[in-house]
Amino acid sequence: MTYPFQRLRGTRSRLSIACIFTSRYTYRMNEKPNPTRKCLVDAATKLFYAEGIGRVSVDAVAEKAGLTKRTLYYHFKSKDDLIAAYLDGRDQPNLEQMAGWFDAAEGGADKKVEAIFTNLARVARHPKWKGCGFLRTAAELAATPGHPAVKAGARHKTNFEKWLASALSSHHVGAAKMLAREIVLLMDGAFSSMLIHPNPDYVNAAGHAAATLIRARMAGKHQA
Repeated sequence: MTYPFQRLRGTRSRLSIACIFTSRYTYRMNEKPNPTRKCLVDAATKLFYAEGIGRVSVDAVAEKAGLTKRTLYYHFKSKDDLIAAYLDGRDQPNLEQMAGWFDAAEGGADKKVEAIFTNLARVARHPKWKGCGFLRTAAELAATPGHPAVKAGARHKTNFEKWLASALSSHHVGAAKMLAREIVLLMDGAFSSMLIHPNPDYVNAAGHAAATLIRARMAGKHQA
């Protein structure tokens, strides 16, 4: 999947994604891509997402990438840094995908947000889907809250919440920041439920609840 900075043109919600990233991401945009590092991150992404970070060794990542462990440690100081890079690498593509679903859906903000959940439920039916990689990684690292990967996950969730608030505000939904947080809670709650009950209906139910919240907020605005 391409990164959002390669395709962020023409739509307000996608442009708002670019606005929420910090100078840290702007700096990365100006960096010359390193093919060896990318190869390692791609290999780590496939293994970490499929099997979990605890079950995948650095040796396995190096073998998957077709490189030596020495080369891996040249680009990453530790496995912890590699795990963080794995999540950072998923941040922008995931945000772009959410924005794309939002943009493509017809109707008001309620229908557009519900479309995000509907598409997530569709993706969740794929046999290779293993849930939210950010939440799964955070669960594995629950005993180490200061881990760089936990911080990477927190950045992603914050970025999505900021983008959603901006998208809702652009559709004239009141109290957009609080509403965005409530919708994020519904989404992450659905993801968490699916770790126990692998049933995409939970995601659809969360989407219905999110749309109901938006309609209630809009109705209250018109009555005020």
